[in-house]
Amino acid sequence: MRLLEYQGKELFQQYGIKIPKSYLANDIRQAHDAASKIGFPLILKAQVTVGGRGKAGAIVKCNSASELDQKFTELQRKEIKGELPRGILLEAMADIKKEIYLSLFLNRSKRCYSLIASAEGGVDIESVGNKVIVDIPIAGLGSETASDIAHKLGLGGNAVQLFVDFATRLSRLVSEKEAELAEINPLAVIGDGSLVALDAKVIIDDNSLFRHPELAKYKHVSELEMQAETSGFSLVELDGNIAILGNGAGLVMSTLDMVADAGGQAGAFLDFGGSATTETIYEALKVISRIDKIDDILVNLFGGIVRTNLVAQAILDAYRDKVINVPVFARISGAESEKAKEMLKGSKAKIYDTAEQAIQAVVAEASKSMKASAMSGRADHAAGRGQTTTK
Repeated sequence: MRLLEYQGKELFQQYGIKIPKSYLANDIRQAHDAASKIGFPLILKAQVTVGGRGKAGAIVKCNSASELDQKFTELQRKEIKGELPRGILLEAMADIKKEIYLSLFLNRSKRCYSLIASAEGGVDIESVGNKVIVDIPIAGLGSETASDIAHKLGLGGNAVQLFVDFATRLSRLVSEKEAELAEINPLAVIGDGSLVALDAKVIIDDNSLFRHPELAKYKHVSELEMQAETSGFSLVELDGNIAILGNGAGLVMSTLDMVADAGGQAGAFLDFGGSATTETIYEALKVISRIDKIDDILVNLFGGIVRTNLVAQAILDAYRDKVINVPVFARISGAESEKAKEMLKGSKAKIYDTAEQAIQAVVAEASKSMKASAMSGRADHAAGRGQTTTK
């Protein structure tokens, strides 16, 4: 479950992590009320779960009440990677002296949390060379380790203890709330020397939500997820370009982990359960087809209760009706699996004997798609730079 920025900051406040003065507004009346409490100038921030808001122009400075109506309305209508804002956060300006990047994430391969920090915040962290990366024990981040990280970030004096306090509080949050990620970019050292989280990206493990009823208020069901639920299956949208379909939550989740371990990025995972029919699987593929970022579909199916030939028929029908036109990579075993494989021979679906083979193939294909998309984007950008305007 991906929290919006304001929701992540609500959690931060519960753990004594300092944030700027801010208010969420869903209409212009609320925006003016919030602005009167904050004062100008202030920052308007579109509340979406996707990244890249700054580059997309979804974080803007507002200098006066006369600017507020136009800028607020523009942000409300602005799509960021296909997502419209679920509110606008109005936030006080910060007197920034230094920016830091800080995140704690669940490192599945090592079965622990890992911390990444950098003395350069507000940038593409992948391109930063002087990162500090530390694995965190189950007991949480210790003061001595946090102090060592602070010194490596170039902090000194009172800032070291402030960082220790800040980072250990964040570590306690991810542990107690079972978060998969808590990222702050940037973490700002402001004029009075204190540390303030200017952003909040928090992802909670969906499988742990039954232990955290206090987080239920943050759960947002998209239109597609609601449609999936109505059709009798479970769908979760993610950031990547591979859709994962399977029967059974355990199988789908383990497939998701295997795709990640192979270097792939899931764009959605869908569990059609044990009572699937050709009609419901066809509906599942229709839902997947509405997710624009999906380049490839991975089907990992073990036929117990589900007859695999029904799945095969749904795939064939979806191709016939042009519901889907992306490649399907399938590993099918169990009840009627030989019949299913025979049905899919000669179709656009590629059949594999093992899940590992199917995953390696779909990740390789999805990687090509992402590279092609990136090259197309760079070409479009270069073409845009070459344009001139005449008066």
